[in-house]
Amino acid sequence: MAKSKQTYTQSINELEKILTELETNQDVNMEVISEKVKRAAVLLEGCKKQLHEIDEDLEKILEKLE
Repeated sequence: MAKSKQTYTQSINELEKILTELETNQDVNMEVISEKVKRAAVLLEGCKKQLHEIDEDLEKILEKLE
């Protein structure tokens, strides 16, 4: 079953959780750190894409109003 697309807010919340885990974790398990950083990169790319789509939508709306 395919995972549904996260909202921007859900992605930001997950990023904040990852950051907190990395900041407070005393164990230096490079494999875990690597996986968390990879996940963060995926989340950031998704956020960037969503913001770009929102920006395009807003530009279209503003053009119609002019």
